[in-house]
Amino acid sequence: MATSDQEPDDLSLHDLIEGPTQDLTSARAALAARATPQAEATQDLSALVPPRSVDHEVGGTSGDPQRRQLHDRPGGGPGARRRVDLARVPAAGGLYRRALLGALPGAGRRRGRELPALELSVAGVTVDRAHLADYDRVCGFRLADRLPATYLHVLGFPLSLRLMTAADFPIPLTGVVHVANRITVRRPVQVGESVDFRTYAENLRPHERGRQLDVVLVGSVGGEEVWRGVSTYLGKERAAGGGPRRDRGDRQPPPAFSAQWRVTPRVGTDYARVSGDHNPIHTSKLGARLFGFPRPIAHGMWSKARCLAALESRLPEAYTVDVAFKLPVPLPSTVAFSATTGGAGWDFGLHGARDGRPHLVGTVR
Repeated sequence: MATSDQEPDDLSLHDLIEGPTQDLTSARAALAARATPQAEATQDLSALVPPRSVDHEVGGTSGDPQRRQLHDRPGGGPGARRRVDLARVPAAGGLYRRALLGALPGAGRRRGRELPALELSVAGVTVDRAHLADYDRVCGFRLADRLPATYLHVLGFPLSLRLMTAADFPIPLTGVVHVANRITVRRPVQVGESVDFRTYAENLRPHERGRQLDVVLVGSVGGEEVWRGVSTYLGKERAAGGGPRRDRGDRQPPPAFSAQWRVTPRVGTDYARVSGDHNPIHTSKLGARLFGFPRPIAHGMWSKARCLAALESRLPEAYTVDVAFKLPVPLPSTVAFSATTGGAGWDFGLHGARDGRPHLVGTVR
């Protein structure tokens, strides 16, 4: 008889990345019916702009009656980002499929050496209460009308994923490592509010194991920025990027923990379902092995959310929560959570319950 710690039957990569993805806007079904196959298959982001005037001029005039052109941001000139307004939140499953197919031998393509001067946006993203309740259950939050800080990341993540799967994005999505995440909550967001998202990439820089960059996701309500997330990703490359080397000094002993959590393989599949992040390294033994992991690993953003849930009753109205992802959390495993007051906020961490190896360290300020 199978125990709760045993992994379910392993699915194919196609099945995993085609798994159910939560609709994030009420209009998605209607808009999807209008979408053309060419627009879904293309790598050209401009083809995602529908013929109606949702792609609008952001300062100046383009002389583009079809409104297909990508427009410079105010104050244009060298380095200015162009903006494309999408009619709907992209479906994450298809984007992962595209990334995996592009990683197959003979299917690779030449990537840009610089970041695309591009910003994607989508307006009117609303919350499905059933989906929020499912997310709260998976991550350990209480059911409430106030959105967890990490839930806004889930709502806008497919937009960032679309940016990262563009043909000229300098780091391939397959094998990318999420090394850090910083979220700033400027005020609480309630379940009934409609959120506009925009995303762009910045700060491409060398690293001793390749290159790093930051993907910025901004959430606004009524034109006011209420939430900002910055995810730092590492793209491993054979030729080292020459960036600063990590401190390889003695590891500090872990702090005294206040809770232990058993993390089962179901965490990977459940979080994939509620987040739309179907990266097979989190849900499949085969997928994990293909990318160098002996078994699936937990999503980094699940680990961050689970830690925030443990601090939920002690969080202020506005704050910044900053985490560094250290070693992956293998599935299954047992992890130890610790939290101490530090200055005006909290210092917290997640370590291996048996060996004390660090999985995540973070602060709330």
